[in-house]
Amino acid sequence: MNLTKVSFTNKEGQKLNGRLELPVDQHPHNMVLFAHCFTCTKNLSAVKNISKGLTSSGFGVLRFDFTGLGESEGDFADTNFSGNVEDLIAAADFLKKDYQAPSLLIGHSLGGAAVIYAAARLHTVKAVATVGAPADPSHVKHLLKSSIEEIRSNGKAVVNISGRDFTVKEQFLNDLEKNSLSDTLENLNKSILIMHSPQDNIVGIKNAEKLYHNARHPKSFISLDGADHLLSNKVDSLYVGKTIASWAERYLVVPDPSELRTRHQVVASLDTDDGFTTQIKVGKHNLVADEPEGFGGNDFGPSPYEFVSAGLSACTVMTLQMYARRKNWDLQNVKVHTSYGKVHAEDCAECESDTAKIDTFERQIALSGSLEPRQKERLLEIADKCPVHRTLEAHSHIKTELIE
Repeated sequence: MNLTKVSFTNKEGQKLNGRLELPVDQHPHNMVLFAHCFTCTKNLSAVKNISKGLTSSGFGVLRFDFTGLGESEGDFADTNFSGNVEDLIAAADFLKKDYQAPSLLIGHSLGGAAVIYAAARLHTVKAVATVGAPADPSHVKHLLKSSIEEIRSNGKAVVNISGRDFTVKEQFLNDLEKNSLSDTLENLNKSILIMHSPQDNIVGIKNAEKLYHNARHPKSFISLDGADHLLSNKVDSLYVGKTIASWAERYLVVPDPSELRTRHQVVASLDTDDGFTTQIKVGKHNLVADEPEGFGGNDFGPSPYEFVSAGLSACTVMTLQMYARRKNWDLQNVKVHTSYGKVHAEDCAECESDTAKIDTFERQIALSGSLEPRQKERLLEIADKCPVHRTLEAHSHIKTELIE
């Protein structure tokens, strides 16, 4: 993943800070603009994980802090819902000017309502996805219910949301009440995906029902069963990102996957805060590597050695089927089970002690078809001749250099 710090100004001339995430070693086929939840920031783990799921599918993603939140300038007390929508318009203008106009908007919670309003004003946007979004902006008032009377009587109040204090002024409440989402949604000529958890105790599932009812076709709904409102479980947020990516490709212009912009066959990319979860571009294909949870990883993909074992298995089945076809043998199916480990070396002339271990791949082959015993024996011999097998048993040389 290619992560860049960016900044742009909002309608009031205040600087908003964000992160632009691009896919590994390719130009993004579409740009995504992400709106975070009420009082959240661009660095919420769910936001980052959703972005990761999109970039792994070739999208570029801009996530930024709304005015008065995170690293962005401004006073939260002076902001309102309409200001959030204006921030999204400013972000879209920034992308259009410096990169590529957004074609997909994603909003989490109140950000979901904001992207619907913004999408109605952005002709380049073809699709919208909401996650745990309210059916109306005024739904946020339930988070402020213990302070609404104070806000009305004093013009403002300090409220505690998710362990943090925020000053909310009366103009914020008035702005929420004047924005009706149903009319905007009914006239929104964009494809829309509504994702919501039945267990969401912050924004109830009934909100998704209302959003779906008011939306025009094409519209889709996906249940995030078991997820909480903030998608605190990484599995849930990564699922959301990958699912939105797959859904959106039906409604956006997505060219055939591009070849790597390098003379090499593979590029791997890992950011400092991603642990072991590594984005990989192999030719035209995007993959993810990781380590098991027991080794400090998230287990979101195969480990490096599992990839090597997979290469040996794949090469073996291809080699055997190619040989059997050439011989006109009835090899209906071949399965190769492979695992990697280190075992004690029983015959190692260069080993310094009898406790030395060597890298060992254990391979088991299952053959299906009308094959004679001699044919099976020959296929077992051919397995040792697959190119990856030969490479692993040979003494390979790796040349390494630094590049810009």
